[in-house]
Amino acid sequence: MEAQQKPAAGGKQWLKLLILALFIGAIVAFFVLGGQEYLTLDTIKSNRNALLNFTRDHRLAMIGIAFLVYTVAVACSLPGAVVLSLACGFLFGRWMGSLVIVAAATLGATLVFLAARYLIADWARSKMGALGRKINAGFSENAFNYMLFLRLVPVFPFFLVNLAPAFTNIKVSTYVLATAIGIIPGAFVFANLGETLGMLDSQSGLLSKEVLVALALLGVLALVPIVIKKLKSKRAPAA
Repeated sequence: MEAQQKPAAGGKQWLKLLILALFIGAIVAFFVLGGQEYLTLDTIKSNRNALLNFTRDHRLAMIGIAFLVYTVAVACSLPGAVVLSLACGFLFGRWMGSLVIVAAATLGATLVFLAARYLIADWARSKMGALGRKINAGFSENAFNYMLFLRLVPVFPFFLVNLAPAFTNIKVSTYVLATAIGIIPGAFVFANLGETLGMLDSQSGLLSKEVLVALALLGVLALVPIVIKKLKSKRAPAA
């Protein structure tokens, strides 16, 4: 029995190393090949006509390419998500652009979530103290609402929100659903902006204060069920 467990453990380690190598390899390749130079607003605007013509002639292929590039960018936490979101709206329109953004971002976020959970979640949980275990329990109890809040409020780095839940007990299905729903408002905003890409000069100031406040309010609304639940639980003993 012991002899059978050792090969299995060894195979698991090799799989972990392979997954880690794939992520590191993709990140290194991106910078070595100058990917950061292509994912800029200026590059897309300077190739505006060529991109539009190719999309017109090969729409399905372009949607597939955009979906793949966006998924890899999110999964590997590569820079350029804002530019890719604008490009999706620019090339496919606000509705199809939003759909591509939501689907690709959700898949990419889920891949990095699953990789982090498989690679280091057990180790991370073993290092949690009493406070960490308490936070994990509270987050897991209201996982959907917390995840929705983190996705809707544009304050937290996207890559951090992708990774951190992997160290909790949140269900994969809950993570995927809350991620997909939470991404929708921001995806629509950027896809809508993408349709006016020719008039945008830089990424700064893309989101108005009104849009940021609206997204923040949506995030706060996601926490309302948790507050109500806690208030009820406090009143229950008194009753």
